[in-house]
Amino acid sequence: MVVVHNELEFERQFWGDCCNTVGEDRKHYGYGRFMELVPSGFHFDAKGKRILDIGGGPTSLLLKCTNLGGGLVVDPICYPQWTVARYATKNIRVQVSGGEDVDERDWDEAWIYNCLQHTEDPKRIIKNALRAAPVLRLFEWIDIPAHEGHPVMLTKELLDEWIGHEGIVCELNESGCVGKAYANVWKR
Repeated sequence: MVVVHNELEFERQFWGDCCNTVGEDRKHYGYGRFMELVPSGFHFDAKGKRILDIGGGPTSLLLKCTNLGGGLVVDPICYPQWTVARYATKNIRVQVSGGEDVDERDWDEAWIYNCLQHTEDPKRIIKNALRAAPVLRLFEWIDIPAHEGHPVMLTKELLDEWIGHEGIVCELNESGCVGKAYANVWKR
């Protein structure tokens, strides 16, 4: 069951009909660099891995991968059917549910990027991701006070604690990525 919260409505309005995602797509290349993904032209080589993307929305980084061994995008918003069909062409399934409800195992990697500030329980989402895969790649904006559509303020200290591994912090102004960012690649 999908429960509509204000932050979900905020995101739903942000994406609209999902036809113009170029702004977010540009940012993905910045996120990917800090998630230690290696670009090959306009793609990332997934090297046959099965990847769980928590919060990937209608335009997941998985769509920019070659050699994907399979993928699952978990997001609480039901986007237009054509976005689900686009995912299917890349062997990516879509599950409409919150990251707090993820109960997955046996993935090669779990990816979370630019989504935790939109959630109710980011600590639980990270716990679910760590259980789902031996590798977690994470990129988030930090030190932004909670506001409409972003009910959580993330900090380096909180994210380090929840992941159990120290991440990096940097100030960005590239590819549409502007602000203070946190990245962490955790491997079991």
